[in-house]
Amino acid sequence: MTTIDYSVWDHIEVSDDEDDTHPNIDTPSLFRWRHQARVDRMEAFMKKGEDLEKSLAESRRRLAEAQRRVEELKEASTDEARAQLSTAQAEEKVLRKAERAWVKQVEEHRSEEKKMPWNVDTLSKEGFSKSVVNVKPDSKEETEEEKEEKHRTFVEKHEKQIKHFGMLRRWDDSQKYLSDSPHLVCEETANYLVIMCIDLEVEEKHALMEQVAHQTIVMQFILELAKSLKVDPRGCFRQFFTKIKTADQQYQDAFNDELESFKERVRGRAKIRIEKAMKEYEEEERQKRMGPGGLDPAEVYDTLPEEMQKCFDEKDIQMLQDAISKMDPTEAKHHMKRCIESGLWVPNARVDEDGDKDEADEPQYEEVKKEEQ
Repeated sequence: MTTIDYSVWDHIEVSDDEDDTHPNIDTPSLFRWRHQARVDRMEAFMKKGEDLEKSLAESRRRLAEAQRRVEELKEASTDEARAQLSTAQAEEKVLRKAERAWVKQVEEHRSEEKKMPWNVDTLSKEGFSKSVVNVKPDSKEETEEEKEEKHRTFVEKHEKQIKHFGMLRRWDDSQKYLSDSPHLVCEETANYLVIMCIDLEVEEKHALMEQVAHQTIVMQFILELAKSLKVDPRGCFRQFFTKIKTADQQYQDAFNDELESFKERVRGRAKIRIEKAMKEYEEEERQKRMGPGGLDPAEVYDTLPEEMQKCFDEKDIQMLQDAISKMDPTEAKHHMKRCIESGLWVPNARVDEDGDKDEADEPQYEEVKKEEQ
């Protein structure tokens, strides 16, 4: 049976006039003062939050610019660029530290906001006013191979322009750039920007990723607007900028919500890619370590008795022979077989000075190939 948690109602300031007052006090005025004082506190708190968000956005913008500058200097081959690179990297480091500080302040403010009691003003605040209409997409006749080829060809031709658009931030700059290059208003640009965001996140260029993510959502909103109007995206991108710049709060909220969701998806995809790359690297390293019998020397070493491990650590053949002699013959044979198959030890009969093998000697081990853990 599902139970309802009513504890959330324990933290509500429902009314300004629920307390008894002294007969000599002007009660209506007192209630108005109380309400106005609370409203002023709320406005001041919200203003502080807005200022923190703006400061964080500005910090991230400056960090993204610094990261872009570092990338440009890395690609440049002039002596002057190399001389400026260290200064640019130092500036990037300072801005990254400042960005983390702003993030912490914003998170603390949001946490404080969640703890604030509800009241008559916040309870009556409009929560749902957005309607989303699903538009059936037009059927596409292109095969996956054709789409991939189309994307590859487009990117090869316009990659530099797409990257430039991805680095823009101001609405006016974006609109002007698309006006000069309307061919960029297409699915191929949006898809490339998504990949670009994931690449930047994998490279831990978080601020730059967020900047490109903004432009990715710009392009996706334009494409969605074109689908809803059933027109060519190149003919309606100006309508998007007109709407987003006219301070339509509902539209801006939808844009910001989608932007935040997209950045979270990018972080998730980047994390998966990094984990996959690490697993592939570890497997490659493991394959390199494989001995002649197909066993990993590092794994075999971990399964050996402590006394045998000590022999390998000190690379002492006599100590190994003594340790084996004290073990159960079956167990000793099992461990030595695995050591040989992993290449941890390479058996070889001792060769005398004349080049003849001395068959009377016990098997010798001329090389230890213990892997560093």
